[in-house]
Amino acid sequence: MAKWGEGDPRWIVEERADATNVNNWHWTERDVSSWSLECLHQLLLGVQVEGPEGVCHLTEVTKLEGEASINNRKGKLFYFYEWQLSLSWLGMSCRGVKFRGTIDVSNLSDENNEDDLDICVALCKDQPNTPLLDLMKTSGIQEVRRVLGEYVQRLKSEFGQGMILPTTNALKQHSSVSTKKNEVKTNKTQISPAPKCSSSTAPCPTGDRNQTCSFDLKETFQTNAHELYRTFISQEVLEQTRKDQTKSEQTKKDKNTL
Repeated sequence: MAKWGEGDPRWIVEERADATNVNNWHWTERDVSSWSLECLHQLLLGVQVEGPEGVCHLTEVTKLEGEASINNRKGKLFYFYEWQLSLSWLGMSCRGVKFRGTIDVSNLSDENNEDDLDICVALCKDQPNTPLLDLMKTSGIQEVRRVLGEYVQRLKSEFGQGMILPTTNALKQHSSVSTKKNEVKTNKTQISPAPKCSSSTAPCPTGDRNQTCSFDLKETFQTNAHELYRTFISQEVLEQTRKDQTKSEQTKKDKNTL
């Protein structure tokens, strides 16, 4: 067991930059039920599928019960949500006949992925059988799974920010990185090249301690392109060139000696 006052690291708690929620140890909770209700309504009422049988779309969210929250414990985020949904859909066949039905989703929760959801599609009791029911059981269910998965993604992306507050060490590291970036920018500004002159022979404007000017340097090879390319890639030609250079340098040394 850790002993108090003997420097045991298990007793060391990091100081928070905002002086609250030390080391993210305490449980922090944010209720997102109201936002979830609005988001689910918006996403679900935009569902529409179309096929050879006709067109179907969701018309009403008849039941939406549950809750959603985000919890922060020891620097880790936990998402809790559980919803029960009942929806109404309207289909119109290619002949212009309307059919009504329902969709029930009973297990939208953090314990299930969108692919594991139990989605039940049915026609209303007073409606005759129609191929539109098969359209909703295939494309309709797939689209409902997609929008419910989008809800979960938006829940984690929009409300996960700000739940974990920066620690003192994190702020120091961020400040150190920002300082280094500023130093690099300053150094680049200090060694930036001098402005080019408008003419190759005209001197640069006065005012700088070291005046400079620009010039163009061109090299002309007394040969054709094929021979020049062969000179650069041929091992034999390169070796002969080195020998000729060595011989030329030796001849110059001999002349200087005489």
